[in-house]
Amino acid sequence: MKLTIGENIRRFRKKNDLTQETLAECLGVSYQSISRWENGTTYPDLELIPAIAEVLSVSVDELLGMPQIEKEKRAAPARVYETGL
Repeated sequence: MKLTIGENIRRFRKKNDLTQETLAECLGVSYQSISRWENGTTYPDLELIPAIAEVLSVSVDELLGMPQIEKEKRAAPARVYETGL
């Protein structure tokens, strides 16, 4: 699965009418960091992922680009195990 977090940050940032500078201020990082994330040069620190998702009003799964079908596939084995089937 290809990691699309940079593309998603850009898409959700624009959807929320935020500039790179505004998002950077909310997260306590530089606007250059936001630019590098969006261009795929670097990734945000793992500790920032929940904060980014909160500022952009999305779930962490959405931010990471995990499609609903993948989430359901990954959850299905856990449910089978829990029920003992």
